[in-house]
Amino acid sequence: MELEERVAELERRLAVLEGAHPAPPGPDESDFWALNGLKEQLSELGAADGGILYTGSVRLPTGEEYAWQMGALTEGLLEDDWTTAAESFAALGHPVRLRLLREILGGRRTAAELAELEEVGTTGQIYHHLRRLTGTGWLHATGRGGYEVPPSRVVPLLVAVATSRPQ
Repeated sequence: MELEERVAELERRLAVLEGAHPAPPGPDESDFWALNGLKEQLSELGAADGGILYTGSVRLPTGEEYAWQMGALTEGLLEDDWTTAAESFAALGHPVRLRLLREILGGRRTAAELAELEEVGTTGQIYHHLRRLTGTGWLHATGRGGYEVPPSRVVPLLVAVATSRPQ
């Protein structure tokens, strides 16, 4: 069974769990309904090493809505060449680039609008940052100086930001 099919089945099961057993307030085992559903799915797949699932349903300040999820088995993740992720992480590793991404998600979509912001640098510096983000797939040029975070990157970007917060 392909990973996408397995994730779709997990999504279906989670929907059933949500409808049948809404989580009560407060810390409780049922607060981990997604994790418990993932564990059940992984067990049925015989994935002894486990796996990960990240998902989100987002409405941006612009009114755009995104729903997205991705799962991966631990075995595959640990076998991958992680050095291929270095450029993508490096692109996110600059405070101005993160600010530009946040502003673009918030509705400032053109280089001219971004240049009006304080503390993001000169127009040339802004274009340098936008090229770096575009080159690593975090942004997509829409023409006429416009930029957007590709739909398939909105939730992963927010997950990356959320996971960087102190626990």
